[in-house]
Amino acid sequence: MFNDTSSLRSHLATRRSGKARDMVAPGPDAATLRTIIALALRTPDHGKLAPWRIVTVADDQRDAFAQLLKQAWVDENPGAAGMDLSALDQFAHQAPTLLVLLSTPVTDSKIPLWEQQMSAGAVGMNLLHAAHAHGFVGSWLTGWAAYSPAVARAFGAHAGDTIVGYFFLGTAGADLSERPRPEYDDVVSAWDI
Repeated sequence: MFNDTSSLRSHLATRRSGKARDMVAPGPDAATLRTIIALALRTPDHGKLAPWRIVTVADDQRDAFAQLLKQAWVDENPGAAGMDLSALDQFAHQAPTLLVLLSTPVTDSKIPLWEQQMSAGAVGMNLLHAAHAHGFVGSWLTGWAAYSPAVARAFGAHAGDTIVGYFFLGTAGADLSERPRPEYDDVVSAWDI
């Protein structure tokens, strides 16, 4: 069983993202989504800078999001006009709920940029945990759309800001399956002085 919420330990041991393309309704309603986001914001944040922002994309904005992706793709890839861009449409319309997480570091802070970016990543992980705790599945996706400056600007990014990822939330429309995980001894070692 994946995303077992019977205890925190069980949840962490069984946590599994869902595939955004397989998610179906329902997604979280407005009140539940607000709670999910509030829980995600309880993250390590050295300096109390809140160096991140979350943008919600409503159902009735998905066509505009798809158009943004297609225009940015054509602008960034000369010769792409007229190509089949249906994958971008599919990306924009998958799953019932879409959040965009941005890293918005405070550049005049003594807190290193890397720490601020890690804090944004921690918000992302907490978004998944909070969604799963509420009985939904979540998926954190990046890809080209997360690295496009034009797309980032459309979500309010300023110089130095980046899209951490797109967070798709919904109900699993297909069985979740395990993926390969690293072996403990391959990634953990004792310090040998």
